[in-house]
Amino acid sequence: MDDEYVLQMQHITKNYGSNQVLYDVSISVKPGEIHALMGENGAGKSTLMNILFGMSMIHSTGGYEGTVLINGEEVKIMSPQQAMEAGIGMVHQEFMLIPGFTVTENIKIGREITTPTIASLVFGKDLEKLDRKKMAQDARQALNTIGMDIDENTRLGTLPVGYMQFVEIAREIDKTGVKLLVFDEPTAVLTESEAERLLEVMRMISSKGIAIIFITHRLREVMDTADSMTVLRDGECVARRTISETNEIEIAELMVGRKIEKLVDDSVKTYDLAGSRVAVSIKDLVVDMPSERVRNVSLDILEGEIFGIGGLAGQGKVGIVNGLMGMYPALGEITVMGECLELDKLGDAIHKGFAFVSEDRRGVGLLLDESIENNIVFNAINIKKEYLSNFGITKLINTRAIRRHAQEMIRILDIRCTGPQQKTGSLSGGNQQKVCLAGALTLNPRVLMVSEPTRGIDIGAKKLILEYLVKLREKEKTTIIIISSELAELRSICDRIAIVSDGRISEILKPDASDADFGLAMSNLRVGGDQK
Repeated sequence: MDDEYVLQMQHITKNYGSNQVLYDVSISVKPGEIHALMGENGAGKSTLMNILFGMSMIHSTGGYEGTVLINGEEVKIMSPQQAMEAGIGMVHQEFMLIPGFTVTENIKIGREITTPTIASLVFGKDLEKLDRKKMAQDARQALNTIGMDIDENTRLGTLPVGYMQFVEIAREIDKTGVKLLVFDEPTAVLTESEAERLLEVMRMISSKGIAIIFITHRLREVMDTADSMTVLRDGECVARRTISETNEIEIAELMVGRKIEKLVDDSVKTYDLAGSRVAVSIKDLVVDMPSERVRNVSLDILEGEIFGIGGLAGQGKVGIVNGLMGMYPALGEITVMGECLELDKLGDAIHKGFAFVSEDRRGVGLLLDESIENNIVFNAINIKKEYLSNFGITKLINTRAIRRHAQEMIRILDIRCTGPQQKTGSLSGGNQQKVCLAGALTLNPRVLMVSEPTRGIDIGAKKLILEYLVKLREKEKTTIIIISSELAELRSICDRIAIVSDGRISEILKPDASDADFGLAMSNLRVGGDQK
């Protein structure tokens, strides 16, 4: 057994049914080493960490192949509690804290120190009294370890957001026998000065012999902080490097470099944008969408253009379209074919010619207990007052026209179903996505915005949807905005692609730009590129 490493994950393979998400992945970390785990969204980082932490979704779906060793000894971690007992902790991107509790209570939650009482001696341990003085001493020691001068008795909810990240770190440090900490995008919600302080804390922790796995998309942080790195791409380990032997450009290429599949044949893409007028003009857009905030975005999109918006998770790409649709508070000046959009008025975008297919098809995009045909025409009836027939002084729903239109959309989009009356919730994910798209197309939009159009669907359905979008703009001159985490998808269909990083447009690129250009833009190393 090799005890040089605190952690070794060897030849890890994981399948979810017929979908293989990890292919023979290995990663190793030495005591006191800061090891960056890098890769695009969907590369397999979360699955690998879920295996390390014994998360239930791993074991309820057939487990995994491969070996996990802690200090050279093979372990089989079946739960987060076992991971903690093995000396593994995690600092989450989304805080696992309780704002109404004090700093001490949050640090000691689940590991409270108690003293016996007369009642507990009779009725059991649940009636023991909290030893708040000892708990506060432990909390103070953990905070001192990371150099944070926060009053341990302060109520957490009164602290700035950045401080909450340090409380999470202190909570992990307070645990007995910590050997390895996983930092999951720890600087995503921090200011620049807070992020610098956190990276200093990581170095301080590693200097005490505690190993760190650092999950981040920010290449500069990796170069400044990590000792080594592993890059995952499409579920495979494509490289392990010591930081001293690599650079930002190579890392960017490793993260995004892949053979770009031709999801749409070049012969289909014949549209000429020369002389096209501006269809959508966005100026100084700010959107307050949690985890997807947009900070001062400006861009022009041409009539008939297929315009892509890409970037890593939580950087703001989804916030742009949700802000335009009035789903979250937004400020800025938006015009559609020269007509101003009222951002504070929900539904105004649809009245002005927008249609939107949400990335959250089950939560926002569909009425799962309703029929396919009702989902397809819902917005057309309620917002545009279509598919209604006059009956005296009232209007009745024209069920015959609805049925005829739904059957046509089922045929065009190849929605696999028993008929228009089938409940949408009983469809597969890919067919639900097609119903969402059919509902948007029923509005006959001037601008169609599609967020994550092919998420969770097979390659055949992907090709059908993307080719249909191309044909739609050829036939109807529809302007199409695609928001996607799939860079290959954007590069196969779009005329231009805006990469969003930290809520801003990092750069607007042509689809045939190099992998390195895309990687650097996604990693926020090129801010302020050409906005037109």
